Amino acid sequence: MRDYRLLLAARVLRAFGFGFSAVLLGLDLEAHGFSSSAIGVVLAIGVLAGSLYGLPMAALAAQFGRRKVLVGIGGLMVLTGLDLSLANQPWLLLLAGATGMLGASSVDLGPFSALEQSMLAEAVPRRRRNLAFGRYSLSGGLAAAAGGLAATLASSAALSAFFGLYALLGIGTAVLAALLSPGVENQQPGPVLTRASRRPLAHLSALFALDSLGGGLVIQSVIAYWLHVRFGAGVTILGPALAAMALVQAGSYEVAARLADRIGLIRTMVFTHLPSSILLMLVPLAPTLWLAIAILVLRFAISQMDVPARQAYVASIVPASERAGALALTGTVRVGQSIGPALAGMAIQAAAFGVPFFLAGALKIAYDLGLYFGFRGRPAEHEIV
Repeated sequence: MRDYRLLLAARVLRAFGFGFSAVLLGLDLEAHGFSSSAIGVVLAIGVLAGSLYGLPMAALAAQFGRRKVLVGIGGLMVLTGLDLSLANQPWLLLLAGATGMLGASSVDLGPFSALEQSMLAEAVPRRRRNLAFGRYSLSGGLAAAAGGLAATLASSAALSAFFGLYALLGIGTAVLAALLSPGVENQQPGPVLTRASRRPLAHLSALFALDSLGGGLVIQSVIAYWLHVRFGAGVTILGPALAAMALVQAGSYEVAARLADRIGLIRTMVFTHLPSSILLMLVPLAPTLWLAIAILVLRFAISQMDVPARQAYVASIVPASERAGALALTGTVRVGQSIGPALAGMAIQAAAFGVPFFLAGALKIAYDLGLYFGFRGRPAEHEIV
């Protein structure tokens, strides 16, 4: 259980940084003279890099060990923080996204996720796997909420200090990774992914890609910047608003884990995600800032309950030696999410305020239906009794 606690601690540090980064990134880039569409491009690069690094990191972990690779990923977070804190040239700020640790989208997106989640599946008994993934998401959600609240303290002059703190948090995650025991290493060496595992993952990955494309249109940084442009919301409103969204989202993870034990992982993913997609399409129809925030908070109360269920499901339909590869592959298809910020940035600049939300909702509904009808008859390993 020591390794489980260390994984959760690293999760908390990183998520706290991601929490205030999601609020401040758009404002920081705007202060450096970036336009709405240029901000969208930077966020897109960050999401793209975070999506693509999963499989290479899984391959490196198979060669050199999971702990060493996680230490290196902590170093990438350090570089990102230092870049955002010290750089002034636009091309250097663009490079911050290329590390994959920009923190623009969510606490579950990045080169660390496949490795950590594969370790998590093996660090607890099978019967507690759903709960472990729920707690993993819960701890990240609470820390992200705290980070969002901390962002309210950021004045224009303090933005660099916050990203300096981001670099320090990266050092902390690297240290925690180094403290993990040898037991977290892959005990069953083998290929990253076999042909037999790739077949079911291909269909699943296609659906995740569809969901990610929709999610990329409304990542937290885009939502924060949209509220700023649409209603003139500043940091004092955006910080608490995103923190409230993260807080209710975090609470939903614990509910999701217990719900999955009762009705199954696939039903949990679909029956909570579908109504949240409908709520998303109602956001641009809100005539006031506070109503828009209220709808967003209600939506976040159920929209991410599929996250721990999804992670537990993917980790449980392949052999243990292939878990990191499977999680990395299904994370890589979130490359579609990188297109969303760029499109959303252009839509905001053109004052097409409802486009990102309507399109995201429609794509997510298509994902929900495809997931249910495609996988309702295939339970995860630990659901088979």
